[in-house]
Formats: sequence, structure tokens, C-alpha cells
Amino acid sequence: MKEDYYALLGVAKGASADEIKKAYRKKAMEFHPDRNPGNKVAEEKFKQVSRAYEVLSDEQKRKLYDQHGEAAFEQGGPGGPGGGQRARHGADPMDIFNQMFGGGGGGFGDMFGGGGGGGQDTSGEDLRYEVTLTLEEAATGVNRKVTYRKHKACDKCEGSGAEPGSKKSRCPTCGGQGHVVRSNGFFQMRQVCPSCGGQGERIEKPCRSCSGEGRVVGDHTVDLRIPPGVDTGTRLRSSGNGSAGRRNGSAGDLYVEITVKEHELFERDGDDLACAVPVKFSVAALGGSIEVPKLKGKTILKVPAGTQGGTTFRLKGEGMAKLRGGSSGDLLVRVDIDVPKKLTDAQRAALQAYADASNDGSAPVADSWKHKFRRFFS
Repeated sequence: MKEDYYALLGVAKGASADEIKKAYRKKAMEFHPDRNPGNKVAEEKFKQVSRAYEVLSDEQKRKLYDQHGEAAFEQGGPGGPGGGQRARHGADPMDIFNQMFGGGGGGFGDMFGGGGGGGQDTSGEDLRYEVTLTLEEAATGVNRKVTYRKHKACDKCEGSGAEPGSKKSRCPTCGGQGHVVRSNGFFQMRQVCPSCGGQGERIEKPCRSCSGEGRVVGDHTVDLRIPPGVDTGTRLRSSGNGSAGRRNGSAGDLYVEITVKEHELFERDGDDLACAVPVKFSVAALGGSIEVPKLKGKTILKVPAGTQGGTTFRLKGEGMAKLRGGSSGDLLVRVDIDVPKKLTDAQRAALQAYADASNDGSAPVADSWKHKFRRFFS
């Protein structure tokens, strides 16, 4: 049965060149032999999608395929041997793959940091460290000295992996390349050299302290500067403070993940802070001044006469510092009317006198609500 190249890649017949390229990339990575060692079905699928991409990615070949199907590339066909154009149909699938991904040697591992010689990556691992701050610390920034365990360069061999005074020589298995090429029928696959682990050299006498790895596990202390404005979920990078690499490979990074504890008085919304302040009914009705907390100290807020419960006042610049600089956020102060639960006889009499005297006077919130109530049931 003839293959449908578009179906093999999972694209429509009118797919763009970019869509075809993306589809091939996905399929090729899924079925690549390095990811599916010994899997004949995956190997055949890899050949098929490579063949489909080879044709559909070439404008002239795609036109021929659309007109004649696979017959266009058979013996005597317009695009096949002896046809009107020179065809790459039937090229090595690994060559097609390498052309797509820019690889130089044919190994799937090259795409994921195999390095120039195709050897094993000697870079150190990145590490993660969690830091918990108070809201005040997050607002002002803080210096923290933290200690954690990580791989460090071996002091005895200075990270080389070789016992002091011993020699290194080129690996005879890979000839110093760090990789070997193995044939597997249709494919040639490049793999990390099993003798030298991708280093390209052999150590005459491995360091006894680190067993030839060039690094050991130990405590490491670093001073962290956490800038103002961080929030829960903020991730900071400290370059070079991750694990040391094998045999003097480059060190990884330390990623510091921030958690900010909840505050007793303030709620945070981005760079703004909010707090609720209880206000006596008499102050809200007559007007007056109330004391309001800030992250640093406190301030006096003037409450106009007739202030309703839920009214919010904005204090500019009294919120959180912004992580990337600029003016600080604001502090939002919400007024909550503080209704007493118990009244003395004198208070009750005074309040009753007020109720009698008000005689349904101006009550803007109640009047508005009554109007909506009547309209709803009308």
C-alpha cells in the first residue's frame, strides 16, 4: 500500500512549510532510534516520517508528489532515477534528521547538550533552595547567609579527577573523541564512549578522594542578597553556586525560590497592600481621625463625616516596593464600622434618643437599598 506522506506527518494537504517542519520535528523525536533502542516498529516509523519530510519540505518534490504520488520517485518517474530532476528521495534518514536539528555527528544526544565532541556533559547540576520571608523582609529586601550540601571541586586533585602526579592519556577506544559510532543495520548511532565516559581521555590513576570524578559532596555557604519587592513564587538565580562539574566542568546555578508568609494585618495584591480598620459609628457619622498601620510605623487618616462602612482610602506609595524598581505600590485602607455588642443604660438611652430624633432622616445607603428593593418586587 502506498504511503500518504501528509498522514504520516499528521498534517493537512495544504499545510505550510513551517507546519510540515514542526510536525516532522515532533515525529522524528518520538521515533528516533536513540530513544527506542531495539524497537523495529519505531525504526520503521522514523524512516517513513523522514522520507515524508524529505519530499514535502522541498517545493518541487512536493508538487511532483501531489501530482503523481510516490510513483513520481520510482525508476523512470519524473523525480526518480533517470527522471527530470536529481532527487534526494531515499537519503539516509539520519542525515535528514541532522540537517533539521543542526547536528554534526548523527546522535540524538547531540540535541540535548552532548557538546562539541559528542561526549558526556561535564557541567554541574543546578540546585534549588527555598527561602521564607516575612512581609516586612520582602518589602525592604534582606541579606541571608545560607548553607547547603552540594558537589564541590575535590581539593586533592583540584578537580582534575587524577591522583596528584599521575598522567592522562588519550582514550584508545574513542581516539579522544568522547564517543563511538555503532552500526545498527540501516543506522549509524553515536554513543558516549563506554571506556572514558565521554571525556576523551583516560586517567592513569584516579584520585582516591573523589574516585576520579573531580568533585566531592560537602557543605557550601553563600551570601544571598534578596531584593525588595519579591513575592511568593519569585525565583532568583545565583550563578555558579550550584554543583561543581565533573573534572573541572562548569558549575551549575543555584535557584532561590521565595515564599512570603501571610501577615497579621495586611493582605497583598501585587505591589499594593490592603488592611481593614475598625471605626466607631460616631466617628464615621461625625468625622474624625483614626490611626492606621503601615509597614513602617503608622499614620493618621482623616475620616470625613458620613463615611459609610466599606469605604476605601488609598495611601499613595505606602505599599510594597516594586521588584524591578520604580515607585512603590499603594496602601488601601478599608473602613469597617465597629458596632458595639453591649451597651450601658446611658449609651442605650442616648442611642434611642438619636433614633427618635433622626425620624428617618437622611440615610443614603438605606434609601438607595429600599428603592432597589421596591423596584425588584414591582
